[in-house]
Amino acid sequence: MLDCVVVGGGPAGLTAAIYLARFHLDVRVIDAGNSRAATIPMTRNHAGFPDGIAGADLLDRMRTQARRYGAALVQAEVAGLSEAPDGLLVSVGDEVIATRSVLLATGVVNRRPPMPDDLHATALARGLLRYCPICDGYEVTDRRVAVLGTGAHGTREAVFLRGYTADVTLIALEGQHVLAPAERALLAQCGVATVDGPAAAFAIDGDKIGLRTPERDWRFDSLYPALGSDINSGVAIGLGAARSDEGCLIVDAHQRTNIARLYAAGDVVKGLDQISHAMGEGGVAATTIRNDLASEHALLRPALVE
Repeated sequence: MLDCVVVGGGPAGLTAAIYLARFHLDVRVIDAGNSRAATIPMTRNHAGFPDGIAGADLLDRMRTQARRYGAALVQAEVAGLSEAPDGLLVSVGDEVIATRSVLLATGVVNRRPPMPDDLHATALARGLLRYCPICDGYEVTDRRVAVLGTGAHGTREAVFLRGYTADVTLIALEGQHVLAPAERALLAQCGVATVDGPAAAFAIDGDKIGLRTPERDWRFDSLYPALGSDINSGVAIGLGAARSDEGCLIVDAHQRTNIARLYAAGDVVKGLDQISHAMGEGGVAATTIRNDLASEHALLRPALVE
């Protein structure tokens, strides 16, 4: 029986794996290979990397570090979880893995604009398409920026970006804007232009990203989709794990869910979209797991044999 199975190989899951392995626990990371962090072309607000670091490079370093201390990393997809008398069972393909604990670090999936995969990947790599204004709003300082969305979410993102540039346009994806009077007033007060959709014909035009609305064709330096995200918490449903209205797993201050031996960390708990926050929760979760296991089992090193 393993001590812990970590589901998800992003910043939260890999941080936890490093901690758990260094606690001399038997840990296995099961990763489906779709961490959002891997798609970050360059993060420049992650402490310790003054010149920035690509998300894929950061994950590679973290995987190397986890393996160095004995964590096993497997690329696969977890199909389900079930309870067992002394732990949990993790279903992966035809295999059922017995473990004393499980940490879910499965993250979220961004809702994407309607554009082909190759266009999306190229625009993302070139900084023409961006998903995290907290991470990279600095990079669009005094540039021409569009936010794709409406309602409270679109308003918040457009107003946030207005702190970086005076040229912000909020464009509705599917038709006319759905904005409360207070939201329209705030956007007007901040100087954010509003344009009704539908938005279509997304394309890269030189060093700009373009789109079309019924009003006209547009070109921007960067486009921020504010379309929300989907929480990857479904694997915990069968166990009855408590979730918020948005689908995030509810945890206590030490990353415990309401299910014994099931823990959660990172964006699956709170979609803050910050690597540092996810890593912090991963460290807290791993330490809690170690201490909870110690209360049930003596985690003592065997004596050296001469």
